[in-house]
Amino acid sequence: MIDPQLTDFINQAGLDNVAGAFAYQNGEDLSKPNLGHRRRTRLEFRDGQSRCWEMYLKRYGPVSLMTRLARLIRGQGLWSEARREFANIRHLRDAGVATMREIAWGQQVGLLGAWRSYIIVTAVPGDAVERVGDEFLAKFADQPALIDEFTRQLVELVSRMHQAGFVHRDLYASHIFLHEHDGRVHVNLIDLARVFQPRWRAFRWRVKDLAQLKYSMPWLWVERYWDSFLQSYLQSQSQAQPGLWSRAIDAKVVRMQRRQQRLAQRLARKARL
Repeated sequence: MIDPQLTDFINQAGLDNVAGAFAYQNGEDLSKPNLGHRRRTRLEFRDGQSRCWEMYLKRYGPVSLMTRLARLIRGQGLWSEARREFANIRHLRDAGVATMREIAWGQQVGLLGAWRSYIIVTAVPGDAVERVGDEFLAKFADQPALIDEFTRQLVELVSRMHQAGFVHRDLYASHIFLHEHDGRVHVNLIDLARVFQPRWRAFRWRVKDLAQLKYSMPWLWVERYWDSFLQSYLQSQSQAQPGLWSRAIDAKVVRMQRRQQRLAQRLARKARL
């Protein structure tokens, strides 16, 4: 149920339709590598009860002709990025995954399907583990119960997503948000645009998620907590053969590290030219 004052803001700002969303010029645009035809804008407003709301407006488009043709061939011509993300948020929330709330979305459809779209979602509290993970581990080094609780919530988040048949495909620490307040922690998952349900090779896709997580998490957490995380995850999935999973995950992590090393070498060579 969306708060009525939030709905009023959306309507008054003209964000209840595609044309209005793409014409909207307020808010703070956020830059991020490889956004392509996407644009992200942070929105804030204070309602009549002095409550401060923070949301994100994500605009997709115009989508290329080739992309629209590819969707049509797959029978997904009406499935824009925003529509898919909106559905993903609902699916994961229904599965009990802690994540943002969907507020509004829309898409503009032409002869070859949806060619631009937008979605508005609530912000989640805290910051990315990529940015605050090391600080969190250092701050609570003498309070392992709090780190254990963080790990438990992380297991729960990934397990519920996978049990529902979904994979993230970008399960990096930059997409795991940690909120610590008054001796409590809360973990949320963001960036659900690429979430999907694989029809086959589910093991491969789950391994990819887990490898991305292990690759990107703070090294101290990986060193001290990864084994217990994986054990709890496998128990939740009723999976045996922990050695098989560990080897597959580690092999994927090594490939990711090598790819990153090659990229760093290419960038270094370009810098010397």
